Amino acid sequence: MDFRAIGMGLAFAFMWSSAFTSARIIVVDAPPVTALAIRFLISGLLAVGIALAMGQSWRLSRSQRKSTLIFGVCQNAIYLGAYFVAIQTVEASLAAIIASTMPLLVALLGWIAFGDRVRPLGLAGLIAGLVGVAIIMGTRLGGGTDPYGVALCLIGVAALSIATLSVRGASSGGNVMMIVGLQMLVGCAVLAVVALLTESWQVNWTWQLIAAFAYTTFVPGLAATWVWFTLVNRIGAVRAATFHFLNPFFGVAIAALLLGESLGPLDILGVVIIAAGILAVQIAKRDPSLTGI
Repeated sequence: MDFRAIGMGLAFAFMWSSAFTSARIIVVDAPPVTALAIRFLISGLLAVGIALAMGQSWRLSRSQRKSTLIFGVCQNAIYLGAYFVAIQTVEASLAAIIASTMPLLVALLGWIAFGDRVRPLGLAGLIAGLVGVAIIMGTRLGGGTDPYGVALCLIGVAALSIATLSVRGASSGGNVMMIVGLQMLVGCAVLAVVALLTESWQVNWTWQLIAAFAYTTFVPGLAATWVWFTLVNRIGAVRAATFHFLNPFFGVAIAALLLGESLGPLDILGVVIIAAGILAVQIAKRDPSLTGI
C-alpha cells in the first residue's frame, strides 16, 4: 500500500462519512427519496458522460452487468434510500456509526453464508464490534431515539454489505467510470418509482439545501464512488476496506462540527470499540501469520 493508496483511502473515508451530515441537511427541506433519485440522475448522467469522454464503453462483461445491477439496487436504492428516510428522525452521527459496521457484517456474512475462514483476531474483532454497537444502541434507544429509523439503518447497512460483496466483479475489467454512472442510474430508476408512489413535491428552498445537495451529488455521490472502485482495483477489496475503521470517527466528528450533535461518554467508547473491531477484522484477513493470535 503506497502513499497514493493511503491518500485515496483517507479521502474516501472522509467523503463517505460526510454524506450522513449533508443528507441530514437535505431531508429537513426536501422529500428524501425524491431528492436522492434526482441526485443519482445528475451524478449518473455526469459519470456516463465523463466515461464516454474517456473512451470507455457501454459494453460491459456479463459479470460486470450483474454486479452493477446488484450494486445499484442494494447500495443506491435500498441502503441510501433507507438511510435518507431514516435520517429524518435519527441523528447523522448515529446513522454514520451504524453504517460503519459494514465491514464487520461483510465478514460475518462471509463466515456464515460462504464458509470463509475467520481467524481468532478476526473473531475478536467481530465480537468487539457487536459490543460497541450494543453500547451505543442501548444508550441511544434508552434516550428516545426513533426505533423505526434505527431499523431502517440496520436494513440499509445489510444491503450495503451485499453490495460490497459484489464490488470486486463490478470493478474488474476496466470501464470503472462507466460502471459508476450506470449503477447510479439503476438506483435512480428504482427510487423514482418509490418516490412517485409515496411522496409529494414539497421543497423549502434554502441555501443550506442547495449547498448540501450539490455537495452530496458531486463529492460523496460521484467522487467517493469513483475513488472506492479505483482503490479496490489498486490494492484489493480487503486492504481497501481497512479504511472503513476511520468512518466512525469521521462520521461523528463531522456531525458534531456542522450539526452540533452531542456525544456522550458511552457513545465515544462504543465508537472506539467498533473502530478497533473493524481494524482487527481487516488485519486478520490480510495477514495469515496472525492465525495463532
